[in-house]
Amino acid sequence: MELLIMKNKTEYVRVKEDTYLFVGLDKASVFPLEKIEAVRGHIKNLQVQGYRHVSIYRLKLIEEPY
Repeated sequence: MELLIMKNKTEYVRVKEDTYLFVGLDKASVFPLEKIEAVRGHIKNLQVQGYRHVSIYRLKLIEEPY
């Protein structure tokens, strides 16, 4: 499974209503690949707010027995 996630330097982005929070991976907002345009919109909003190092990453999840 692959998901999209936003990262600013070493922190991840959580979208809560119309607010952006910088959090650890376990609290970050993730999006399905088909929501790429929405994620790009969040990136543009963050860049307007002065966060120049924010970028989109692909998060790859692997499920296997323990």
